[in-house]
Amino acid sequence: MTKISCLIVDDEPLALDLLEKYIRKTPFLDLKSRCSSAIEAMEVLNSSKTDLIFLDIQMPELSGIELSKFIGSEIKIIFTTAFSEYALEGFKVCALDYLLKPFNYEEFLRASYKAKEWFELKHAREDSQLVHDDNFIFVRSDYKTVKINLSEVIYFEGLKDYVKIWIEGNPKPILTIMSLKSLEEVLSPSKFMRIHRSFIISLDKIQMVERSQVIINSKIRISIADQYRDKFQEFITGRSLV
Repeated sequence: MTKISCLIVDDEPLALDLLEKYIRKTPFLDLKSRCSSAIEAMEVLNSSKTDLIFLDIQMPELSGIELSKFIGSEIKIIFTTAFSEYALEGFKVCALDYLLKPFNYEEFLRASYKAKEWFELKHAREDSQLVHDDNFIFVRSDYKTVKINLSEVIYFEGLKDYVKIWIEGNPKPILTIMSLKSLEEVLSPSKFMRIHRSFIISLDKIQMVERSQVIINSKIRISIADQYRDKFQEFITGRSLV
């Protein structure tokens, strides 16, 4: 894969120097810039492409947590801080990892490999897209290309950058990096319908509709969101005998 373009943001010069040293000795990372404040980082992000940010949390003017809220989901974050109490808050904004200062190169490399794996899966999806017809699709999962028989799919569940594919008879879902929007573009609308921001269901698997919920397999209940209700009701009405 192409190198991952990196940005370092930290108000401590020694921390900047150490991270630059670690990045330069890591073959798959490419340091684009180093910034001593979140304000400076925002200017860099607006002018150049960045894949990954090593971001200090506690900084004057604007904290790393606050900066992360302005960054799109395509840019991944590894937080670096001397304060362990910020870990939970860091993961709430979907950071890839969290490095507690002082950290060594082994710890840095472990976190960087998480980013490498994420971008490899993302690029594999973009390169191959979804190979599909009306009966099956192929998706990338755990470095493999997996064939999904659409007749066996119960529903698709979206989780930010990932989709869980729930299959009949499988206790665990197949996890793949993609969006529900990309699935909507390839799935047949006569067989699948999005009824919630986070769910696309198989229309064949519907057993009952009750109180704005679709019931599947007697125990799975998925709410029908307001924005999808009219379209779903039109589907039900068109096939109703009463």
